[in-house]
Parts: sequence; C-alpha cells; structure tokens
Amino acid sequence: MEVKKLGSTQVQLPEVGLGTWQYAGGVEPLRAGIEQGACFIDTAEIYGTEDVVGEALLGLRNRIFVATKVAPRNFRRRDLIAAAESSLRRLRTEYIDLYQLHWPNYTVPIGETMAAMEELVEAGKIRFIGVSNFSVHELRKAQAALSKWRIVSNQIRYSLVDRTVEANGILQFCRESKITVIAYSPFGTTFSRLKTSDPEGVLAQAASDASKTEAQVAINWLIAKENVVTIPKASTVAHVIENCAASGWRLAPTVYSSLEAGIRSRKQSGVAARLRRYKRQIAQRVGRQL
Repeated sequence: MEVKKLGSTQVQLPEVGLGTWQYAGGVEPLRAGIEQGACFIDTAEIYGTEDVVGEALLGLRNRIFVATKVAPRNFRRRDLIAAAESSLRRLRTEYIDLYQLHWPNYTVPIGETMAAMEELVEAGKIRFIGVSNFSVHELRKAQAALSKWRIVSNQIRYSLVDRTVEANGILQFCRESKITVIAYSPFGTTFSRLKTSDPEGVLAQAASDASKTEAQVAINWLIAKENVVTIPKASTVAHVIENCAASGWRLAPTVYSSLEAGIRSRKQSGVAARLRRYKRQIAQRVGRQL
C-alpha cells in the first residue's frame, strides 16, 4: 500500500483507507483491510459504526490511524468535549488520531468550536484537527480561529462522477495549503451510478487494458492526485481486498484524461453550492441540525 503525508505533518496515511458510512460488514472486513495495509479507518458519531471500529482496533491500536467526526449539533464547547469523550468510549481508545467537524454549523461561532478542538489536542484526547464538507471560505475561517494548530484534512465528496471540488476551488486550495483531501463516495452514490455515467465504456476499457477491475481504476484515478486519499466502504472481505489493490500502481496520463473526458461528471456551480448551504443554515437555525 502506498502512503501520503497527512497535511503538513510527518504522519503517513495509506492512500486507500476504510470508510464505514452505512457499513454492515462487522469486524472481519475491517481486519482484512488492515492486513492489506489500509491502516486508516474513518467513522463518525452519527454513523453508528464507532463500536464496530473499536472492536476491530482491539490488539491493533498502535497500527491504526483512527478518524471520526463530531456532528454539528455538538459544536458548542461543552457538547463537543462530551461528544469526543463518548466517541473515545465507543472506540475503546484513549485518543483519536483525527477528529473532524462533520459539516459547518452556522449557528455556533467557529471560534468557540475550534478552541474546544485545540483544548482536546492539548489534553491528548485527539492528535489532529480536520474538517469535512467545508468550502474554501469555511476552511479559511476555521483555520483563522485556531491559535496553535493547523487543519490537516478536509473530507469531501469526490469521484469520477462528482468533480465539484475541481470547479469550486477546494481541491486547489487544499493542495496549496497542504491540507489532505479525504475523498468519500469514490464511486459516486453507487457503483451503478458510475457505470451509467460511462456511455462509451471507457472505464471498462481502461480496466481491461490494465488488467484491473473497474472499481480499482476508479479509485486509482483519485489517488493518482498528489494530496488525495480515499475511504471506500466495503462490507465484504473480497471487496476490501479489491479496493486495497487499487494502490501501488499508476495508469498513463492519457488514460486518466480519457476517463475524465468519457465519464459524465457533476460539477456543481457556485450558485448551487451556496443555495445548498443556505438551506442547511435555515435547517440549523430552526433546530434540525445534523
């Protein structure tokens, strides 16, 4: 498994990790991924999978980089500290490697939230601070609110069928700021969505020419980018092993270009993104926070 530096730290992350959103595979697939070198597991308090991740960590904690996320409803200082303690208990660990803000919360001052995150670092409860689903503007505000530490990652949706992060400047900003992009949903919403977005079959052709699977080529397209790692979910041992084998090789630049040209991708406009965030603000202000 190839590795990449996490942000500006000296920590090396496997470029293919293990995602656990809507995960129902139990401990065995996670353990299989660890044995394949995918020693990076991502979860979140709202996923309901911290317990199974904690079980997978037993006896292996020093080998695994563990990331989890705090929900926006817990961004007040007292709530955030309590949420971190609850995650620690479910994960059965004394520290979280990467603690991430799951979405922006427009009703809580970012200074209060980031001060609590730094408090957790100082207490040894978390090692690094990350965010998820943050725009460039939101990243700038969050970083400016930190006094001692840097944001090391932004976990965002990114795949061959959703390349919004290329259009809205997030990918470039993260690269320039030494912020690792953790790409979730690397096949889009479903693998069948990826297939239907490929009317000319360029993915199948690339996979055949490289003697790889289509899933491996889709993952490899992501991790070929310098500051991008990904966390595909796989609930079977076979799929975990397949995903992990997407690392350790690269395709010719012309093949990546053909994938980008041939697969229909979504690049959400700035107006659409702002509208979506406005709707989230309204929902949070009326109390329906994530």
